[in-house]
Amino acid sequence: MARPADREVLGGEPTTSGWFLFEVDGVEIGTFREVRGLELTVDVETYREGGQNGYVHKFPGTLHWPNLVFTRGMVASDALFTWVANSAGENFAANGNKLTRCTGAVTAISFTGERLRAWEFDNVFAVRWTGPEFSVDSDAQLVEQLEIAHNGFRAKTS
Repeated sequence: MARPADREVLGGEPTTSGWFLFEVDGVEIGTFREVRGLELTVDVETYREGGQNGYVHKFPGTLHWPNLVFTRGMVASDALFTWVANSAGENFAANGNKLTRCTGAVTAISFTGERLRAWEFDNVFAVRWTGPEFSVDSDAQLVEQLEIAHNGFRAKTS
């Protein structure tokens, strides 16, 4: 009996992750419990050929990558804010109001600490950070979110 291809690639076990590591230019920004937006959409351009009534030619068009949204519980590290400061405020002004675009990487980490799979992102920069919502009437975990823009991704090689 043949096994599904995805199981063969990752050692025969269903793939689950304990958390996701986000790095910028090799510097660990933090670990997150959720990452959304790892996708690619290709526009389809059509061409109607004169005399061809059976079908319309289809060609790949522009590639689109949505922003990535990272979610995690509150942490004490300031690495995230140090990096975000380069695209806003005093650090941004000190750089002549020029945005520093970096290479980002997301790595899926197993519950045992094993690196499962990684992706590199071109020209990343922070576009939004959302802090926790505070309420003494809630026992919900304090959560922060980071949203980044990028110009595409590829599988990261070791």
